[in-house]
Amino acid sequence: MSAPELHSSIVALASLASGIASKHPDMGLCQLEKLRAMGIPDEQIATVIEIARHIRDEASRKLDTAFDERAGIALPHAASEPEKPVMPKLKTETKSSCCSSTSSGQRCC
Repeated sequence: MSAPELHSSIVALASLASGIASKHPDMGLCQLEKLRAMGIPDEQIATVIEIARHIRDEASRKLDTAFDERAGIALPHAASEPEKPVMPKLKTETKSSCCSSTSSGQRCC
């Protein structure tokens, strides 16, 4: 039994987010063009980008901290407090999350 096919906008959003979170060199620009051509609002795309960057940055900080702990050293991390992006404020109701929120309050999981 095969899984139902995802809508092309969901595939493009997932691909954009994973490309950003994984630091892919193509940066998801192809997906961005597709999403805009599909009429997906920039505000929704910006939210996905914000969440992907938050996950990427959080993962980097956690890896750096774990490395420093195992290595027995304490180094300051320049990226520990990234600049807060200017993003549209979206009112959403969320319950507890398994991860921290983005700077605008979006939950990433």
